[in-house]
Amino acid sequence: MQQHPQQIFRTAGPSPLHSIEVPGGKDITLLLKREDLLYHPSAPEFCGNKWRKLKYNLYEAADLGHETLLTFGGAFSNHIAAVAAAGRLLGFRTIGLIRGEADAANNPTLAKAQDYGMELHFLTRTMYREKNDPAFRQKLTHQFGEVFILPEGGSNELALKGCEELADEIVLQSGTKLPDVVCCAAGTGGTMAGLIRGFGGKTHLMGFPALKGSFMTAAVQDFLPQADPGNWSINNDYHFGGYAKHSPQLIEFIRKFHQQHQILLDPVYTGKMLFGVFNLIEKGHFAAGSTVLAIHSGGTQGNSGMNLRMGEKLLPE
Repeated sequence: MQQHPQQIFRTAGPSPLHSIEVPGGKDITLLLKREDLLYHPSAPEFCGNKWRKLKYNLYEAADLGHETLLTFGGAFSNHIAAVAAAGRLLGFRTIGLIRGEADAANNPTLAKAQDYGMELHFLTRTMYREKNDPAFRQKLTHQFGEVFILPEGGSNELALKGCEELADEIVLQSGTKLPDVVCCAAGTGGTMAGLIRGFGGKTHLMGFPALKGSFMTAAVQDFLPQADPGNWSINNDYHFGGYAKHSPQLIEFIRKFHQQHQILLDPVYTGKMLFGVFNLIEKGHFAAGSTVLAIHSGGTQGNSGMNLRMGEKLLPE
């Protein structure tokens, strides 16, 4: 390993807060926490909530003397891209076990991961479902040697610790008045769980799942069995049909947001979350005079892959 991760993270300042104009004259203050701007210039895919979630995992891997990171993800995974970029930045060997067929290796996300030096291995969906089985994990050790295993999405107790720091940062930046509501996109529930713990009930946290289904509350509670449900909520109305599903309405929202604010969103996480926030403002969901803070957790590396899947460049990159 070239350097301990602390040397990289020590130089990172707080990500900025941007004020976003709310259309229609609604009496709501909307702030955007620009976690997408939290990255190292030589590894821009390692950013946002992945920067937070991987921080203490990378510390642990380095302190234990590991030279190889192994993780899991889909063919367009932000987590896979982030681990590959972090590995190149810090000098770790990286291995990605990818759900799906090998012909996905040339998509923009996996091509970039390979450019960063990640070794890819493709698993059938049946095999991929065994990723947390102890016997399967033992096979990985036999195949790849001593590796530091990162879970899919990077969500574990060490990840929560990093996301707690995001909550601490928002508290410091907010001064004497915290936002009334903090909104974030949710995939595995790890970022949200860390924020719940970090805020400690000081404000209300609203999660916007990218996947269809009502599992996110249980996913968060798996991380935080004692979490007070009065301090957080899950809004399942803006998943647009599930992971990587979208609609012309969502794509148009992302395009207009970029035109108006010069800020990229993605159609899997941040686009859905902000679409939901704007729609809730329009419906009068938030009390007049409220301050709503939305977290831009990154993920825009996937826009080029989504354009490829759609067959035309509809999303800004």
